[in-house]
Amino acid sequence: MGFYRNVGDVPPKRHTQHRRPDGTLYYEELMGEEGFSSDSSLLYHAGVPSAIVDATPWDPGDQSLTDNRPLLPRHLRLHDLGTPDWKSVDVVTGRRLVLGNADVRISYVVARETSPLYRNAVGDEVVYLESGSAIVETVFGALHVVQGDYVVLPRATTHRWVPSGSEPLRAYAIEASSHIAPPKRYLSRYGQLLEHAPYCERDLHGPGAPLLVEQADVEVLVKHRGGPDGITGTRYVVPTHPFDVVGWDGCLYPYTFNVADFEPITGRVHQPPPAHQVFEGSGFVVCNFVPRKVDYHPLAVPVPYYHANVDSDEVMFYCGGDYEARKGSGIGQGSISLHPGGHSHGPQPGAVERALGAESFDELAVMVDTFRPLALGEGGRACEDPSYAWSWAGRGSPL
Repeated sequence: MGFYRNVGDVPPKRHTQHRRPDGTLYYEELMGEEGFSSDSSLLYHAGVPSAIVDATPWDPGDQSLTDNRPLLPRHLRLHDLGTPDWKSVDVVTGRRLVLGNADVRISYVVARETSPLYRNAVGDEVVYLESGSAIVETVFGALHVVQGDYVVLPRATTHRWVPSGSEPLRAYAIEASSHIAPPKRYLSRYGQLLEHAPYCERDLHGPGAPLLVEQADVEVLVKHRGGPDGITGTRYVVPTHPFDVVGWDGCLYPYTFNVADFEPITGRVHQPPPAHQVFEGSGFVVCNFVPRKVDYHPLAVPVPYYHANVDSDEVMFYCGGDYEARKGSGIGQGSISLHPGGHSHGPQPGAVERALGAESFDELAVMVDTFRPLALGEGGRACEDPSYAWSWAGRGSPL
């Protein structure tokens, strides 16, 4: 990020003695990226951050993937994944894998329970909260999360989700095998968000004061590489609570960004998806489509032109408003469309004509474009609408 923060009690000079009131030392931990060559933060713990007293296998759920074969555009109804027992489900262990490849995995969960302490050692996470509110407690401090927030969690950040309202948490989790950051074209060479960026540092909300929890023999779930599907887990027991940090400083930490703070880039004619980009990871990008004024050329066609995803698979999560280009397809709130590379796609029949003369669109969607093919996870296979692929032709499924 390159956006420095200093929270709590830290010494005036890094890598120097930092003592408690009784004269004993705090334990300094560097949390950094790319082998000491990128962003990092220094955290000061009351206990030894490496200490463990037990370790057992933990099963993070079905991580298997099935190829998109035959190659089809697909419609997945994520709201069908909510179960009657959602009040006993949490945002971490209740996730159901929808789509994935070697670079990114997309999951969905409807939950109400407080999650276990958890860290993802595979890569960074961005979790979009479709509904509900929560406190995300982290080793850096607490994040207050509301509907429409992206929660950006750097790799190996120990945290837990604590629901804070009566509404269920509907969470759309984008889990990378890399780091996730703002697009490079939005940043100065020193890491500041530039004037042409659709958001700025004021829109990013980091954690507040340290949590300072005192507790012994605490369980932490860790998702990491391994196992037959490439992802597995371990349950650690640690002798002191991970939230024993008295202070930290640096440029690597979790934060929230609300989709309502994204200022859309518009033009006289239709703008391509990169104009809507909000984050990027290795092998994928994240965009959001928000309510906005649309193209103002007198002969403009406001909905997207038909396009072939030559290099990417396109995943659109429809999470609000009325998505004009998909009317008549069966897609609605809580839907995902998957348009794979090798298949030309675009507006549903009649959408172009209906959109002519429109001045604004009231739509809200989160898009993930990947540069390797996506496969279907257990959750995706469970909630597919089998008629979607044939909707442009106006025919039923031949299968």
